[in-house]
Amino acid sequence: MITATTAPALNPSTEAAPVPRRIAVLDVGKTNVKLVVVDAATRDEIWVRTVPNTIRRDGPYPHADVAMIEAFLVDALADATAAVGIDAVSITTHGATGALIGPEGLVLPVLDYEHDGPDAVDADYAQVRPAFAESFSPRLPGGLNLGAQLFWQARCFPEAFARATHFVTYPQFWAWRLTGVAATEPTSLGCHTDLWAPGQGRFSSLVDRMGWGRLMAPVRSAFDVLGTVRPDLADRVGLGRTVPVACGLHDSNASLLPYIQGSAEPRTILSTGTWIIAFAVGGALDRLDAGRDMLANVDAYGRPVPAARFMGGREFDHLIGGPAVEPDPDTLATVLARGVMALPGFARGSGPFPEAVGAWSHDPDSLTPAARTAAASLYAALMTATCLDRLGADGPIFVEGPFARNGLYGAALARLTGRAVHPSSHRTGTSGGAARLFAPGGAEDTYRPGLLRSTVGLGSALDAYAARWRNEVFTRGSIAH
Repeated sequence: MITATTAPALNPSTEAAPVPRRIAVLDVGKTNVKLVVVDAATRDEIWVRTVPNTIRRDGPYPHADVAMIEAFLVDALADATAAVGIDAVSITTHGATGALIGPEGLVLPVLDYEHDGPDAVDADYAQVRPAFAESFSPRLPGGLNLGAQLFWQARCFPEAFARATHFVTYPQFWAWRLTGVAATEPTSLGCHTDLWAPGQGRFSSLVDRMGWGRLMAPVRSAFDVLGTVRPDLADRVGLGRTVPVACGLHDSNASLLPYIQGSAEPRTILSTGTWIIAFAVGGALDRLDAGRDMLANVDAYGRPVPAARFMGGREFDHLIGGPAVEPDPDTLATVLARGVMALPGFARGSGPFPEAVGAWSHDPDSLTPAARTAAASLYAALMTATCLDRLGADGPIFVEGPFARNGLYGAALARLTGRAVHPSSHRTGTSGGAARLFAPGGAEDTYRPGLLRSTVGLGSALDAYAARWRNEVFTRGSIAH
Protein backbone atom coordinates (compact mmCIF):
# COMPACT_ATOMS: atom_id res chain seq x y z
CA MET A 1 0.00 0.00 0.00
CA ILE A 2 1.34 3.42 -0.99
CA THR A 3 0.81 6.04 1.68
CA ALA A 4 0.37 9.68 0.67
CA THR A 5 1.76 12.19 3.14
CA THR A 6 1.91 15.96 3.44
CA ALA A 7 5.19 17.60 2.47
CA PRO A 8 6.89 19.40 5.38
CA ALA A 9 9.46 22.17 5.26
CA LEU A 10 12.67 21.24 3.46
CA ASN A 11 14.87 21.39 6.54
CA PRO A 12 15.83 18.84 9.17
CA SER A 13 13.61 18.81 12.21
CA THR A 14 14.77 20.89 15.13
CA GLU A 15 13.03 18.53 17.56
CA ALA A 16 15.41 16.58 19.77
CA ALA A 17 15.58 12.93 18.80
CA PRO A 18 18.00 10.16 19.65
CA VAL A 19 20.69 9.73 17.02
CA PRO A 20 20.93 6.17 15.70
CA ARG A 21 24.44 4.76 16.18
CA ARG A 22 24.75 2.28 13.29
CA ILE A 23 23.32 3.65 10.07
CA ALA A 24 23.02 1.35 7.06
CA VAL A 25 23.31 3.28 3.80
CA LEU A 26 22.07 1.86 0.50
CA ASP A 27 24.32 3.57 -2.05
CA VAL A 28 23.19 2.89 -5.63
CA GLY A 29 25.80 4.24 -8.02
CA LYS A 30 25.76 3.89 -11.78
CA THR A 31 28.73 1.50 -11.60
CA ASN A 32 28.38 -0.20 -8.22
CA VAL A 33 25.77 -0.79 -5.55
CA LYS A 34 26.90 -0.76 -1.92
CA LEU A 35 25.51 -1.29 1.52
CA VAL A 36 27.67 0.59 4.00
CA VAL A 37 27.18 0.69 7.76
CA VAL A 38 28.42 3.96 9.23
CA ASP A 39 29.12 4.49 12.93
CA ALA A 40 27.43 7.83 13.60
CA ALA A 41 29.69 8.58 16.55
CA THR A 42 33.02 8.11 14.76
CA ARG A 43 31.91 8.56 11.09
CA ASP A 44 33.77 5.31 10.35
CA GLU A 45 32.49 2.82 7.81
CA ILE A 46 32.38 -0.35 9.89
CA TRP A 47 30.85 -2.73 7.33
CA VAL A 48 30.78 -2.59 3.53
CA ARG A 49 29.49 -4.86 0.79
CA THR A 50 29.57 -4.04 -2.92
CA VAL A 51 28.14 -5.55 -6.08
CA PRO A 52 28.46 -4.32 -9.68
CA ASN A 53 25.40 -2.50 -10.95
CA THR A 54 23.99 -3.86 -14.17
CA ILE A 55 21.58 -2.74 -16.86
CA ARG A 56 19.08 -5.22 -18.22
CA ARG A 57 18.56 -5.28 -21.98
CA ASP A 58 15.30 -7.23 -22.03
CA GLY A 59 11.87 -5.64 -21.92
CA PRO A 60 10.78 -2.49 -23.73
CA TYR A 61 14.08 -0.61 -23.20
CA PRO A 62 17.34 -0.84 -21.20
CA HIS A 63 16.52 -0.58 -17.53
CA ALA A 64 17.84 -0.88 -14.00
CA ASP A 65 17.97 -4.38 -12.57
CA VAL A 66 15.89 -3.51 -9.53
CA ALA A 67 15.27 -7.17 -8.71
CA MET A 68 19.01 -7.76 -8.44
CA ILE A 69 19.50 -4.64 -6.32
CA GLU A 70 16.64 -5.59 -4.01
CA ALA A 71 17.98 -9.13 -3.56
CA PHE A 72 21.41 -7.69 -2.79
CA LEU A 73 19.89 -5.22 -0.33
CA VAL A 74 17.95 -7.88 1.56
CA ASP A 75 20.93 -10.23 1.84
CA ALA A 76 23.30 -7.41 2.81
CA LEU A 77 20.91 -6.05 5.43
CA ALA A 78 20.63 -9.51 6.96
CA ASP A 79 24.40 -10.01 7.05
CA ALA A 80 25.09 -6.50 8.35
CA THR A 81 22.47 -6.95 11.06
CA ALA A 82 24.14 -10.16 12.17
CA ALA A 83 27.65 -8.71 11.98
CA VAL A 84 27.36 -5.22 13.49
CA GLY A 85 23.68 -4.39 13.96
CA ILE A 86 21.57 -1.69 12.29
CA ASP A 87 19.69 1.16 13.98
CA ALA A 88 18.55 3.13 10.90
CA VAL A 89 18.60 3.07 7.10
CA SER A 90 19.52 5.93 4.77
CA ILE A 91 19.61 5.96 0.98
CA THR A 92 21.56 7.67 -1.78
CA THR A 93 21.52 6.98 -5.52
CA HIS A 94 22.72 8.37 -8.82
CA GLY A 95 20.57 10.99 -10.48
CA ALA A 96 18.53 11.23 -13.68
CA THR A 97 16.42 8.29 -12.58
CA GLY A 98 12.92 7.79 -11.27
CA ALA A 99 10.10 5.29 -11.20
CA LEU A 100 6.45 5.21 -12.21
CA ILE A 101 4.59 3.12 -9.67
CA GLY A 102 1.06 1.92 -9.07
CA PRO A 103 -0.69 -0.15 -6.41
CA GLU A 104 1.00 -3.31 -7.68
CA GLY A 105 4.48 -1.86 -8.04
CA LEU A 106 6.34 -0.61 -11.11
CA VAL A 107 4.15 0.10 -14.13
CA LEU A 108 7.20 0.49 -16.38
CA PRO A 109 10.83 -0.55 -15.89
CA VAL A 110 13.20 2.03 -14.38
CA LEU A 111 14.74 3.54 -17.52
CA ASP A 112 18.53 3.60 -17.91
CA TYR A 113 19.35 7.27 -18.45
CA GLU A 114 21.95 6.39 -21.09
CA HIS A 115 19.28 4.98 -23.39
CA ASP A 116 18.82 7.19 -26.46
CA GLY A 117 15.10 6.53 -26.84
CA PRO A 118 14.06 10.00 -25.62
CA ASP A 119 16.14 11.56 -28.40
CA ALA A 120 13.48 10.39 -30.87
CA VAL A 121 11.00 12.90 -29.44
CA ASP A 122 13.51 15.68 -28.85
CA ALA A 123 11.91 18.18 -31.23
CA ASP A 124 8.52 17.84 -29.56
CA TYR A 125 10.02 17.85 -26.08
CA ALA A 126 11.87 21.06 -26.85
CA GLN A 127 8.50 22.76 -27.31
CA VAL A 128 7.36 22.04 -23.76
CA ARG A 129 10.48 21.97 -21.58
CA PRO A 130 11.10 25.03 -19.38
CA ALA A 131 13.64 27.71 -20.17
CA PHE A 132 17.11 27.37 -18.66
CA ALA A 133 16.50 30.50 -16.60
CA GLU A 134 13.69 28.64 -14.80
CA SER A 135 15.11 25.13 -14.45
CA PHE A 136 18.87 25.78 -14.69
CA SER A 137 18.86 22.42 -16.44
CA PRO A 138 20.56 22.08 -19.84
CA ARG A 139 19.12 19.78 -22.50
CA LEU A 140 21.20 16.64 -22.25
CA PRO A 141 21.30 13.56 -24.49
CA GLY A 142 19.28 10.40 -24.00
CA GLY A 143 17.44 10.24 -20.72
CA LEU A 144 19.73 12.49 -18.70
CA ASN A 145 16.82 14.92 -18.33
CA LEU A 146 14.23 13.08 -16.29
CA GLY A 147 11.49 15.19 -17.83
CA ALA A 148 12.49 13.87 -21.25
CA GLN A 149 12.22 10.32 -19.93
CA LEU A 150 8.67 10.92 -18.73
CA PHE A 151 7.71 12.67 -21.98
CA TRP A 152 9.04 9.73 -24.03
CA GLN A 153 7.42 7.10 -21.80
CA ALA A 154 4.06 8.89 -21.96
CA ARG A 155 4.32 9.09 -25.75
CA CYS A 156 5.52 5.53 -26.38
CA PHE A 157 3.80 3.58 -23.60
CA PRO A 158 0.55 5.48 -22.98
CA GLU A 159 -1.44 2.61 -21.47
CA ALA A 160 1.21 1.73 -18.91
CA PHE A 161 1.86 5.40 -18.18
CA ALA A 162 -1.85 5.92 -17.48
CA ARG A 163 -1.76 3.18 -14.82
CA ALA A 164 0.82 5.07 -12.76
CA THR A 165 -0.44 6.63 -9.55
CA HIS A 166 2.87 8.12 -8.42
CA PHE A 167 6.20 9.19 -9.81
CA VAL A 168 9.06 8.87 -7.30
CA THR A 169 12.69 9.89 -7.66
CA TYR A 170 15.21 7.07 -7.41
CA PRO A 171 16.39 7.30 -3.78
CA GLN A 172 12.74 7.55 -2.81
CA PHE A 173 11.90 4.49 -4.92
CA TRP A 174 14.09 2.48 -2.59
CA ALA A 175 12.64 4.22 0.45
CA TRP A 176 9.20 3.26 -0.89
CA ARG A 177 10.30 -0.36 -1.29
CA LEU A 178 11.45 -0.35 2.34
CA THR A 179 8.56 1.58 3.92
CA GLY A 180 5.61 1.75 1.51
CA VAL A 181 5.66 5.58 1.63
CA ALA A 182 5.90 7.41 -1.72
CA ALA A 183 7.87 10.66 -1.95
CA THR A 184 10.00 12.89 -4.13
CA GLU A 185 12.89 15.02 -2.86
CA PRO A 186 14.58 18.24 -4.06
CA THR A 187 18.18 17.02 -4.55
CA SER A 188 17.00 14.44 -7.07
CA LEU A 189 14.34 16.71 -8.56
CA GLY A 190 16.98 19.42 -8.96
CA CYS A 191 19.45 17.17 -10.75
CA HIS A 192 19.03 18.44 -14.37
CA THR A 193 15.55 16.96 -14.56
CA ASP A 194 13.61 19.90 -16.09
CA LEU A 195 11.00 19.06 -13.44
CA TRP A 196 12.15 21.54 -10.76
CA ALA A 197 12.58 25.31 -10.53
CA PRO A 198 15.57 25.62 -8.14
CA GLY A 199 15.26 29.36 -7.64
CA GLN A 200 11.63 29.00 -6.58
CA GLY A 201 11.81 25.69 -4.75
CA ARG A 202 8.88 24.11 -6.56
CA PHE A 203 7.96 21.96 -9.53
CA SER A 204 8.66 23.61 -12.87
CA SER A 205 6.16 24.77 -15.45
CA LEU A 206 6.77 21.51 -17.36
CA VAL A 207 4.90 19.56 -14.68
CA ASP A 208 1.87 21.84 -14.99
CA ARG A 209 2.07 21.96 -18.77
CA MET A 210 2.05 18.17 -19.09
CA GLY A 211 -0.53 17.57 -16.37
CA TRP A 212 1.91 15.50 -14.34
CA GLY A 213 1.09 17.14 -11.04
CA ARG A 214 -1.24 14.25 -10.16
CA LEU A 215 1.70 11.85 -10.48
CA MET A 216 4.28 13.67 -8.41
CA ALA A 217 4.59 12.07 -5.00
CA PRO A 218 4.73 14.55 -2.09
CA VAL A 219 7.96 16.53 -1.82
CA ARG A 220 9.79 15.64 1.38
CA SER A 221 13.03 16.78 2.94
CA ALA A 222 16.00 14.46 2.54
CA PHE A 223 16.22 14.48 6.34
CA ASP A 224 12.65 13.28 6.89
CA VAL A 225 12.03 9.84 8.32
CA LEU A 226 9.49 8.46 5.86
CA GLY A 227 8.62 5.49 8.02
CA THR A 228 10.10 2.28 9.32
CA VAL A 229 11.25 -0.87 7.58
CA ARG A 230 8.18 -2.94 6.69
CA PRO A 231 7.51 -5.58 9.36
CA ASP A 232 7.74 -8.46 6.88
CA LEU A 233 11.13 -7.26 5.65
CA ALA A 234 12.36 -6.49 9.16
CA ASP A 235 11.54 -10.05 10.19
CA ARG A 236 13.17 -11.45 7.06
CA VAL A 237 16.51 -9.74 7.69
CA GLY A 238 16.44 -10.21 11.46
CA LEU A 239 16.19 -6.59 12.57
CA GLY A 240 14.02 -7.54 15.51
CA ARG A 241 12.87 -3.98 16.18
CA THR A 242 11.54 -0.80 14.58
CA VAL A 243 14.16 0.71 12.26
CA PRO A 244 13.57 4.20 10.77
CA VAL A 245 14.24 4.94 7.10
CA ALA A 246 15.35 8.39 5.90
CA CYS A 247 13.90 9.89 2.73
CA GLY A 248 17.38 9.91 1.14
CA LEU A 249 19.11 12.07 -1.44
CA HIS A 250 21.05 12.29 -4.70
CA ASP A 251 24.57 10.88 -4.39
CA SER A 252 26.56 13.96 -5.35
CA ASN A 253 24.55 15.99 -2.86
CA ALA A 254 25.32 13.39 -0.22
CA SER A 255 29.01 14.06 -0.84
CA LEU A 256 28.32 17.78 -0.60
CA LEU A 257 26.39 17.65 2.67
CA PRO A 258 29.31 17.52 5.16
CA TYR A 259 30.80 20.66 3.64
CA ILE A 260 27.70 22.84 3.92
CA GLN A 261 26.86 22.03 7.51
CA GLY A 262 28.03 24.80 9.82
CA SER A 263 29.92 26.98 7.32
CA ALA A 264 29.02 29.55 4.66
CA GLU A 265 32.56 30.17 3.36
CA PRO A 266 33.11 29.74 -0.42
CA ARG A 267 34.56 26.37 -1.27
CA THR A 268 34.62 23.82 -4.06
CA ILE A 269 33.54 20.24 -3.57
CA LEU A 270 34.29 17.58 -6.17
CA SER A 271 32.05 14.55 -6.01
CA THR A 272 33.80 11.87 -8.05
CA GLY A 273 32.79 8.50 -9.38
CA THR A 274 31.27 7.72 -12.77
CA TRP A 275 30.80 11.50 -12.95
CA ILE A 276 33.05 14.25 -11.64
CA ILE A 277 30.71 16.97 -10.41
CA ALA A 278 32.06 20.30 -9.19
CA PHE A 279 29.94 22.25 -6.72
CA ALA A 280 30.77 25.94 -6.29
CA VAL A 281 29.44 26.62 -2.81
CA GLY A 282 28.85 30.36 -2.57
CA GLY A 283 29.03 30.72 -6.36
CA ALA A 284 26.75 32.69 -8.69
CA LEU A 285 24.08 31.15 -10.90
CA ASP A 286 24.61 33.75 -13.63
CA ARG A 287 27.83 32.05 -14.80
CA LEU A 288 26.03 28.88 -15.78
CA ASP A 289 26.19 27.95 -19.47
CA ALA A 290 23.56 25.47 -20.60
CA GLY A 291 25.73 24.43 -23.55
CA ARG A 292 28.67 23.36 -21.35
CA ASP A 293 26.98 20.89 -18.99
CA MET A 294 26.62 23.50 -16.28
CA LEU A 295 23.56 23.57 -14.11
CA ALA A 296 22.17 24.33 -10.69
CA ASN A 297 21.97 21.40 -8.35
CA VAL A 298 19.88 21.62 -5.21
CA ASP A 299 21.44 20.85 -1.83
CA ALA A 300 19.88 18.87 1.00
CA TYR A 301 18.41 22.07 2.45
CA GLY A 302 16.65 22.91 -0.83
CA ARG A 303 19.09 25.65 -1.90
CA PRO A 304 20.45 25.96 -5.47
CA VAL A 305 24.19 25.36 -5.89
CA PRO A 306 26.06 26.15 -9.16
CA ALA A 307 27.64 23.01 -10.61
CA ALA A 308 29.54 21.76 -13.63
CA ARG A 309 30.32 18.20 -14.55
CA PHE A 310 31.77 15.69 -16.91
CA MET A 311 31.81 11.89 -17.02
CA GLY A 312 35.29 11.74 -15.53
CA GLY A 313 35.21 8.28 -14.01
CA ARG A 314 33.77 6.71 -17.15
CA GLU A 315 36.34 8.51 -19.31
CA PHE A 316 39.21 7.56 -16.99
CA ASP A 317 38.31 3.87 -17.21
CA HIS A 318 38.06 4.12 -20.99
CA LEU A 319 41.43 5.84 -21.27
CA ILE A 320 43.41 3.43 -19.11
CA GLY A 321 41.88 0.42 -20.86
CA GLY A 322 42.49 -1.90 -17.91
CA PRO A 323 43.64 -1.78 -14.29
CA ALA A 324 45.17 1.53 -13.21
CA VAL A 325 48.93 1.41 -12.64
CA GLU A 326 50.44 4.22 -10.60
CA PRO A 327 53.12 5.96 -12.69
CA ASP A 328 56.61 6.33 -11.30
CA PRO A 329 58.42 9.70 -11.59
CA ASP A 330 60.25 8.68 -14.77
CA THR A 331 57.04 7.62 -16.50
CA LEU A 332 55.33 10.85 -15.51
CA ALA A 333 58.27 12.92 -16.71
CA THR A 334 58.19 11.11 -20.07
CA VAL A 335 54.44 11.64 -20.49
CA LEU A 336 54.83 15.35 -19.77
CA ALA A 337 57.89 15.81 -21.97
CA ARG A 338 56.47 13.91 -24.95
CA GLY A 339 53.06 15.55 -24.61
CA VAL A 340 51.23 12.24 -24.33
CA MET A 341 47.69 13.43 -23.79
CA ALA A 342 44.02 12.64 -24.21
CA LEU A 343 41.84 15.30 -25.79
CA PRO A 344 38.11 15.63 -25.06
CA GLY A 345 35.70 14.07 -25.11
CA PHE A 346 34.99 10.41 -24.59
CA ALA A 347 31.42 10.70 -23.26
CA ARG A 348 28.94 11.87 -25.88
CA GLY A 349 27.18 15.16 -25.27
CA SER A 350 28.46 15.82 -21.77
CA GLY A 351 31.07 17.97 -20.07
CA PRO A 352 32.54 21.36 -20.99
CA PHE A 353 33.20 20.21 -24.59
CA PRO A 354 30.03 18.30 -25.47
CA GLU A 355 30.56 18.35 -29.23
CA ALA A 356 34.20 17.26 -29.18
CA VAL A 357 35.27 13.79 -30.31
CA GLY A 358 37.91 12.28 -28.06
CA ALA A 359 41.37 11.50 -29.39
CA TRP A 360 44.84 10.53 -28.22
CA SER A 361 47.95 12.44 -29.20
CA HIS A 362 49.82 9.13 -29.42
CA ASP A 363 48.72 5.59 -30.21
CA PRO A 364 47.42 4.36 -26.84
CA ASP A 365 48.35 0.78 -27.71
CA SER A 366 51.98 1.87 -27.74
CA LEU A 367 51.80 3.14 -24.16
CA THR A 368 52.48 1.25 -20.97
CA PRO A 369 49.62 0.91 -18.47
CA ALA A 370 51.43 3.37 -16.19
CA ALA A 371 51.76 5.93 -18.99
CA ARG A 372 48.07 5.59 -19.85
CA THR A 373 47.17 6.04 -16.19
CA ALA A 374 49.33 9.17 -15.99
CA ALA A 375 47.76 10.66 -19.12
CA ALA A 376 44.25 9.77 -17.95
CA SER A 377 44.88 11.36 -14.54
CA LEU A 378 46.18 14.53 -16.15
CA TYR A 379 43.21 14.60 -18.51
CA ALA A 380 40.81 14.37 -15.57
CA ALA A 381 42.64 17.19 -13.76
CA LEU A 382 42.63 19.43 -16.84
CA MET A 383 38.93 18.83 -17.44
CA THR A 384 38.18 19.52 -13.79
CA ALA A 385 40.19 22.75 -13.85
CA THR A 386 38.26 23.80 -16.95
CA CYS A 387 34.96 23.24 -15.15
CA LEU A 388 36.12 25.21 -12.11
CA ASP A 389 37.29 28.12 -14.23
CA ARG A 390 33.96 28.32 -16.04
CA LEU A 391 32.07 28.14 -12.74
CA GLY A 392 34.16 30.86 -11.14
CA ALA A 393 34.53 28.46 -8.21
CA ASP A 394 36.47 29.80 -5.24
CA GLY A 395 38.05 28.64 -2.01
CA PRO A 396 39.75 25.37 -1.11
CA ILE A 397 38.99 22.25 -3.13
CA PHE A 398 37.71 19.12 -1.39
CA VAL A 399 37.76 15.84 -3.32
CA GLU A 400 35.33 13.06 -2.42
CA GLY A 401 35.14 9.59 -3.91
CA PRO A 402 37.62 7.50 -5.93
CA PHE A 403 39.63 10.41 -7.34
CA ALA A 404 40.57 11.41 -3.78
CA ARG A 405 42.93 8.41 -3.89
CA ASN A 406 44.57 9.50 -7.16
CA GLY A 407 47.59 11.49 -5.99
CA LEU A 408 48.58 12.66 -9.47
CA TYR A 409 45.08 13.98 -10.14
CA GLY A 410 45.10 15.97 -6.91
CA ALA A 411 48.63 17.29 -7.34
CA ALA A 412 47.95 18.35 -10.93
CA LEU A 413 44.69 20.03 -9.93
CA ALA A 414 46.47 21.98 -7.19
CA ARG A 415 49.08 23.20 -9.67
CA LEU A 416 46.53 24.03 -12.37
CA THR A 417 44.25 26.03 -10.06
CA GLY A 418 46.76 27.43 -7.58
CA ARG A 419 44.45 26.33 -4.77
CA ALA A 420 44.72 23.93 -1.86
CA VAL A 421 43.38 20.46 -2.65
CA HIS A 422 42.09 18.30 0.21
CA PRO A 423 41.43 14.64 -0.62
CA SER A 424 38.96 12.87 1.65
CA SER A 425 40.19 9.76 3.42
CA HIS A 426 36.70 8.23 3.43
CA ARG A 427 36.23 5.42 0.93
CA THR A 428 32.64 6.33 0.14
CA GLY A 429 31.89 10.00 0.61
CA THR A 430 28.36 9.50 -0.64
CA SER A 431 27.62 6.93 2.06
CA GLY A 432 29.09 9.07 4.82
CA GLY A 433 27.06 12.04 3.63
CA ALA A 434 23.85 10.03 3.48
CA ALA A 435 24.43 8.83 7.05
CA ARG A 436 24.37 12.48 8.11
CA LEU A 437 20.67 12.62 7.36
CA PHE A 438 20.33 11.00 10.79
CA ALA A 439 23.43 12.57 12.40
CA PRO A 440 23.97 15.98 10.76
CA GLY A 441 26.72 17.39 12.96
CA GLY A 442 27.86 21.00 12.67
CA ALA A 443 30.85 23.20 12.06
CA GLU A 444 32.91 21.32 14.64
CA ASP A 445 31.99 18.00 13.05
CA THR A 446 32.69 18.54 9.36
CA TYR A 447 35.00 16.30 7.39
CA ARG A 448 38.52 17.68 7.62
CA PRO A 449 40.51 15.85 4.95
CA GLY A 450 44.27 16.34 5.04
CA LEU A 451 46.03 18.77 2.75
CA LEU A 452 47.52 17.03 -0.27
CA ARG A 453 51.22 16.42 0.21
CA SER A 454 52.41 15.70 -3.29
CA THR A 455 55.63 13.80 -3.86
CA VAL A 456 55.44 14.04 -7.64
CA GLY A 457 57.34 16.75 -9.45
CA LEU A 458 55.10 18.73 -11.78
CA GLY A 459 55.95 22.43 -11.80
CA SER A 460 56.75 24.08 -15.11
CA ALA A 461 56.54 20.77 -16.98
CA LEU A 462 52.83 20.59 -16.19
CA ASP A 463 52.39 24.27 -17.06
CA ALA A 464 53.78 23.64 -20.54
CA TYR A 465 51.75 20.44 -20.91
CA ALA A 466 48.54 22.24 -19.89
CA ALA A 467 49.19 25.09 -22.33
CA ARG A 468 49.71 22.57 -25.12
CA TRP A 469 46.54 20.68 -24.15
CA ARG A 470 44.46 23.85 -24.18
CA ASN A 471 45.91 24.88 -27.53
CA GLU A 472 45.08 21.48 -29.01
CA VAL A 473 41.54 21.66 -27.64
CA PHE A 474 41.14 25.18 -29.04
CA THR A 475 42.55 24.18 -32.43
CA ARG A 476 40.16 21.24 -32.66
CA GLY A 477 37.25 23.62 -32.10
CA SER A 478 36.19 22.36 -28.69
CA ILE A 479 36.37 25.81 -27.10
CA ALA A 480 33.93 28.43 -28.26
CA HIS A 481 35.70 31.39 -29.86
